[in-house]
Amino acid sequence: MENKYSEYISPLSQRYPSKEMKYLFSAEKKFTTWRKLWVALAESEKELGLDITDRQIAQMKSHIDDVNYEVAAEREKVVRHDVMSHVYAYGLQCPDAKGIIHLGATSCYVGDNTDLIIMREALCLVRDKIVNVLKNLADFALKYADMPTLAYTHFQAAQPTTVGKRATLWAQDLTMDLRDIEYIIDGLKLLGSKGTTGTQASFMELFDGDEEKCRLLEKKIAEKMGFDGCYAVSGQTYSRKVDFRVLSALSGVAQSAHKFSNDIRLLRHLKEIEEPFEKNQIGSSAMAYKRNPMRCERMASLANYVISDLNNAAMVDSTQWFERTLDDSANKRLSISEGFLATDAILELYNNVTRNLAVYPKVIEKDLLAELPFMATENIMMDAVKRGGDRQDLHEKIRVHSMAAGAVVKQQGGENDLLERIAADEAFGLSLDELKSHLKPENYVGRAPGQTREFVENVLNPIFEKYAGVLGMTAEINV
Repeated sequence: MENKYSEYISPLSQRYPSKEMKYLFSAEKKFTTWRKLWVALAESEKELGLDITDRQIAQMKSHIDDVNYEVAAEREKVVRHDVMSHVYAYGLQCPDAKGIIHLGATSCYVGDNTDLIIMREALCLVRDKIVNVLKNLADFALKYADMPTLAYTHFQAAQPTTVGKRATLWAQDLTMDLRDIEYIIDGLKLLGSKGTTGTQASFMELFDGDEEKCRLLEKKIAEKMGFDGCYAVSGQTYSRKVDFRVLSALSGVAQSAHKFSNDIRLLRHLKEIEEPFEKNQIGSSAMAYKRNPMRCERMASLANYVISDLNNAAMVDSTQWFERTLDDSANKRLSISEGFLATDAILELYNNVTRNLAVYPKVIEKDLLAELPFMATENIMMDAVKRGGDRQDLHEKIRVHSMAAGAVVKQQGGENDLLERIAADEAFGLSLDELKSHLKPENYVGRAPGQTREFVENVLNPIFEKYAGVLGMTAEINV
């Protein structure tokens, strides 16, 4: 017996993305947009002199939202053509307009223009979610701008930074993604009414060879659909290079999120910072004490998918033949929609995690102080030189003492006793208290606090001012 659990359902239709993004790739959004495009076409053709009546257009407008899906589905079984099935279904609801629906157009008039409309709206949603993540990161960065923490190169202890400064690195990646998305949004145009091979031949026939009316037709359609124009030339379809550029931007977002998720997972291992962990959340079915970073792991997993999804657009774009082939269609239905849905899910997680990061200052301080004696040795050496020591001799002694202290830590599991070793060496002439005076973490973070505040003020705040109306988005994690 069939039920809702007996068929495959994509995780991207249930488990991960937001309702807003799922709606953009729904049948309702798609087919109501087709009808809006047919209305825009009919209105524009009427305005340019074709014999189309106000009654026909009014009838079409009255049935934009009540799509008779079942009729279209049954018709498609017969004609094996999705667009003509919906022309037929729309015509049954609009008998007066039946003869002028889709007049002069080819399937890509509704298919490709709708894809472009939906991609632009989806990019705007991605943009707005990036802005909200950036606001979370800005707040976090300012809160911890002065908190010293051990920095890493090659995941080996390096010169300290601050917790807030590290957050600016995550934010800077996203600002690059934001600029890319803004650029693509600003440059997106409609396909327009190009006809079968992009020559507008059918419209030249309708307008008795009047090229100006063909140009005006596209201009009017673009205006009615909220675009500033159509692509100057095309084959039957818009260039699939557009899809590659869009998925490239989504891949960039995924890369930035992946990097952040990796850092948080490593920090969780160090017990310094971790993602939110709810009161009744179970970290492991076997080990009840565990607090696995599952949200960041999910971000990384989805990011891998989005990054690899870019290959679809590259292959489709590079293998199109002349004015069009249909081997793009099935691939586009998957790669574009799922690329956006997965990216949306990533940003939902990114927003959720960055609103509630848990920071453990005592652990951060402990980890830093365990390594700081090694980092302080240059200052200690300079202090000893000022007291008459020989730099080359002192450098060698510090090297020997450092190796010995390192062995105590790594081989014996003991505490770092480098300062005690140096204090006991008469060549330095420094007491233990004098040596410890060098262990002030804030003296080793350079301009990290200032860089953090400047970045927020000069780079992020203008973004928040520009998009003030979209701030405040929250994210609920389904599982």
